Amino acid sequence: MKIILFALSASLIAACATTEPGPPPSRIEIQEQVGFTITEEGRIGGDVRADYETALSYLQQGQHEEGIELLEQVARAAPELSAPRIDLGIAQHRAGHLEAAESSLLLALESNPEQPVAHNELGIIYRKTGRFTEARKSYEAALAVYPGFHFARRNLAILCDLYLADLECALENYEAYMKTVPSDDEASMWIADIRYRLDQ
Repeated sequence: MKIILFALSASLIAACATTEPGPPPSRIEIQEQVGFTITEEGRIGGDVRADYETALSYLQQGQHEEGIELLEQVARAAPELSAPRIDLGIAQHRAGHLEAAESSLLLALESNPEQPVAHNELGIIYRKTGRFTEARKSYEAALAVYPGFHFARRNLAILCDLYLADLECALENYEAYMKTVPSDDEASMWIADIRYRLDQ
């Protein structure tokens, strides 16, 4: 998968102006079987872009609190863009701030409802907080936008297998996942185990 920003985020801020009211336009571009880029257009200043890049640098160096603080400033300066809020949500999640991460990701989805990375990350938070039905809906929403999103496919398979006891769902999604990531030996073992349990 092509990684554009911190962690799993596949968004890109384009520093060009929009004249249309409402949320900025976005488009999803499929690069290969397991890769995509989402491009958003919005009006941002050079200082905001510089702060954004600095924040991502902090996060890549493991300086989560510094990165979070700067991403909060960027998100306030460019509230119409989903990318900074997604990266903020991922960083907050990694720092253990699950409520804040959930809020950031929900705000990102208000800006861009068809952002598969935000849906996937939100699904992880829902699973960690015991909201399994919501987690399933989030993973399925990510896959509705981009069916080849293997992270969401694997997460949905694990959710169905371990938390929902829906073996058919688990098998279907593990098998779909293996079509894009055939080298995952662990998933191969899980598939064999589910087939065994379904035959019992």
